[in-house]
Amino acid sequence: MSRPSAPSLRRTLTSLRGTGSYGCQDPVGLKWGSTTAQTSLAESGSRRHSPARGRSAGATKMTMADSATIGAEVHAAPKSKARNLAIDRARTFLTLVVLLHHAVIPYTYFGHTDPKYFFGFDMIVLATDSFFMAMFFFLSGLFAWSGIARKGAWSYLADRLLRLGLPFAICALTVIPLAYYAISLRQHPEIGFSEFWWNMVTKGPWPSGPIWFLWVLFAFDLVACLLHRLSPNLLDPINRLSLHGRRRPAVFFAVMLAVTAAFYIPGRVHFGPSSWFEFGPFSVQHGRVMLYATYFFFGAGIGVAQMDRGLLAVDGRMAKVSWDWMVLAIVPYCLLWVLIFIKREILGNPSPLPDWYEALYAICFTVFSVAIMFLILAFFQRFRQSGSAKLLDPMQSDAFGMFLVHYPIALWLQYWLFDYGLPAIVKATIGFVLTVMASWALTRALRQIPGATKVL
Repeated sequence: MSRPSAPSLRRTLTSLRGTGSYGCQDPVGLKWGSTTAQTSLAESGSRRHSPARGRSAGATKMTMADSATIGAEVHAAPKSKARNLAIDRARTFLTLVVLLHHAVIPYTYFGHTDPKYFFGFDMIVLATDSFFMAMFFFLSGLFAWSGIARKGAWSYLADRLLRLGLPFAICALTVIPLAYYAISLRQHPEIGFSEFWWNMVTKGPWPSGPIWFLWVLFAFDLVACLLHRLSPNLLDPINRLSLHGRRRPAVFFAVMLAVTAAFYIPGRVHFGPSSWFEFGPFSVQHGRVMLYATYFFFGAGIGVAQMDRGLLAVDGRMAKVSWDWMVLAIVPYCLLWVLIFIKREILGNPSPLPDWYEALYAICFTVFSVAIMFLILAFFQRFRQSGSAKLLDPMQSDAFGMFLVHYPIALWLQYWLFDYGLPAIVKATIGFVLTVMASWALTRALRQIPGATKVL
């Protein structure tokens, strides 16, 4: 077989983003998929209550003392607090959701990567794509404002550059090319890895896989530092809302829902689900940038001060009404499937979709995203002493490393499983379990390197 020309290699790299081979997708939005695949999968499987009666007014309203102490606590030198197990477990759980998401993608309707198919995986991917990266930004934001106040902007940014920038650079040059080579090898087995790597980083496209999250999070941290310098009290209204949310979480939910909808719906209507900013390995979905920003800064507002006395308080009401959040998540999720049916069977999958459709989809998406985040946080708060929740604890310190290294493991396992005639459920189960085990073991090994724990 003759070797492909340079233009052919470039077309191959471009096609890697359009085939969805071996489930190689960004955690959100099928970044490297073709326009059709992006739109289809992102929309078809890729991608409040009142206080208890009889409570005194003092028990349901934030006190004047609570409000007055916020500013003082912000300007005081913040002290390191004990870790919040519920938040740690939620973050570890989300990491496993990312691994599951990538394990099942090849066996979805728009996966285009394996002849085996299971509709249940479409249901999983529609749900995961609709919330998990936004929730990652929320959890990261919880510690941003207090971290800036405690360390100072420059020291905080230096720490974040080490924690986010260094892994991004290393992964962009090693982990991501190794992952995408599994796809190239199926199409052009005669191309060696060195040639593939050189063409990716010099001619492009240079997909980022899931690590786009790192540079976007650093950008939000940079913005947070600038805003903190302008006004350390800027996020106090969100913090007061969080303190009020200890007893009235529905109010916080309603405000967060309204703000995220206001920022997300216009972007979704204007850009659609498939438009991405791309510059080398730097990429992010246009329509979701502001959605991620709102989640990050709502988290930052909660973490300004007294986080353990606000919405996420151990004895707060949010955990006591977890069934309410479940209903609020299930209803919009079902409506998303109704809209998908309308798109396929009534509208005939037009491109672009009508603005009214994009707006309705964005509304359901936003409600589901906020509600399921509240549900997950409520679950880990409510069952913080349960044995099942504690199962995540051994993995907690390794979760970030698993996020960084799992991608090539998942894709090469899918490459290996491709030729076997196993049912989709069996393939996905094997891929998920082995990806978790291998990425965890690899992270444990990497953390033995001197200084690695400062990054991983």
